[in-house]
Amino acid sequence: MDAFYASVEQRDHPEYRGKPLIVGGLPEGRGGVVATASYEARKFGIHSAMPSKRAVQLCPHAIFVRPRFEAYKAVSKRIREIFHRYTDLVEPLSLDEAFLDVTTDKPGIGSALDIAAQIKKSIKEELELTASAGVSVNKFVAKIASELNKPDGLSFIGPSAIESFMEKLPVEKFFGVGKVTAAKMKGMGLHNGNDLKKRSEAELVKSFGKNGRFFYQIVRGIDNRQVEPNRETKSLSAEDTFPVDLTGLVEMKRELEKIALTVSNRLQHYGLKGRTISIKIRYGDFKSITRRQSVLQPVNDYEQIIHIARQLLEGSETEGRPVRLLGIHISNFENRVSGLKNNQDQLFLFDTEI
Repeated sequence: MDAFYASVEQRDHPEYRGKPLIVGGLPEGRGGVVATASYEARKFGIHSAMPSKRAVQLCPHAIFVRPRFEAYKAVSKRIREIFHRYTDLVEPLSLDEAFLDVTTDKPGIGSALDIAAQIKKSIKEELELTASAGVSVNKFVAKIASELNKPDGLSFIGPSAIESFMEKLPVEKFFGVGKVTAAKMKGMGLHNGNDLKKRSEAELVKSFGKNGRFFYQIVRGIDNRQVEPNRETKSLSAEDTFPVDLTGLVEMKRELEKIALTVSNRLQHYGLKGRTISIKIRYGDFKSITRRQSVLQPVNDYEQIIHIARQLLEGSETEGRPVRLLGIHISNFENRVSGLKNNQDQLFLFDTEI
């Protein structure tokens, strides 16, 4: 779906239409985090996971509303019902995004492109929302295709076009490539898929571990992951590797706050709450420790997560030791999200892009 939470709010509240709308924590007080920004708000540089205080600086006249997750879940249920008219192989990634394997043409329409177009039409007519779809032969390429022509896009990358498309793709668009890995790649002269393709599998594995094997395969259009309708998400985490090791507790807490914002936003995006909060600390000598705490009531909001994460960090006696990585891990979920199964010849991703 396109700007899912914001689109639902603009559908249900006509006075928000055409205006910069931000769904998330309000900027007052300590402030919250942006869950979704409407396309009108995105023109000001506002994006998900941004602190609300920063968002209001970029767009002082933006409208802020608190999320209505029950409403979004209800819409998501309607969307999945539409998906299941066309295939039984639906792997939800979140409330607003799913992979569909339509190799078996359940309604007898004829092609994946026609099926995707029909689903988009049904969502528009029945729910008054727009969706973007990417059609290809595997998960990775379908995901990339879904992002090409937002909003309300429909993009197809066929088998004969995959390798040339992947060769032009910037390295930061590859799955598993964060800002640190992207910087490392560019330092090695690897700027796009074509640069990656020139390296042997052994070279990529040596430089990037097991992800190197994935990079070697995907740049050649190989992605054999299956669509898994019944897969459960058992945990969710975010971590950051720092260009320079951290040594002070104050700067560690500052970085931990950024990670907690990301984790909280993802949990709310997926409609998840967890009872166990863990932090991961990797020192400059590459030794790692984890600390965890469980709570009676499952959580997904930023304030509760960062409160516990700070306590765990303070109890780890990290002060003065160089830290190269921090992470937060949430598990023991109250509600779990089913996953997907992969393609054969007719796989596509429907992305509601919150």
